[in-house]
Amino acid sequence: MLPLLACSVLAAAIILERLWSLQEKRVLPQNLSAKVWDWVARNELNDAHIETLRDSSALGEVLAAALANRQRDLDTIKERVQDTGRHVVHELERFINTLGTIAAISPLLGLLGTVVGMIKVFAAITTHGVGDPTVLAGGISEALITTAAGLTVAIPALIGYRYLRSRIDSLVVQMEKEAIKLVDRIRDEHEAGRYEA
Repeated sequence: MLPLLACSVLAAAIILERLWSLQEKRVLPQNLSAKVWDWVARNELNDAHIETLRDSSALGEVLAAALANRQRDLDTIKERVQDTGRHVVHELERFINTLGTIAAISPLLGLLGTVVGMIKVFAAITTHGVGDPTVLAGGISEALITTAAGLTVAIPALIGYRYLRSRIDSLVVQMEKEAIKLVDRIRDEHEAGRYEA
């Protein structure tokens, strides 16, 4: 029961932390791209703005990677955006695998408790025989409680894991769209001669 209790606390902590961290306003702030192009239009885009952008959010980090390399050729820009995107996705997925592991092992821990409870039942049968049901009840009760506890931990952990995984996938797709828009805009700027490739 102690490992199951630890798993339940850890799963709850991960789910709450990830729900807080993966809010759309924290990962993909509204109008961030418009703000960037406002800086460009006013010719105010500088290293300080790019650094502020990088520290603002996950999307800001990806956009900053493109803007910091906007003077380079498009292949280099795309490569930097992809590298930064991989790091950002890794950060978004932090603790998700741990949550999936908890969802997978909790029923097994419950099953282990069931096996231990049944061993106690058979030990009681060996010692006292089958005539006294109160002797058997303790082991059977332990077996059922640990099974139920394992499932009680695993089911919410699995739901949280699946929900958070789909949430991350959705955020990543939106970030990719914004990054593609930015790279296309930088390409247009290159073609217009604004930046030297």
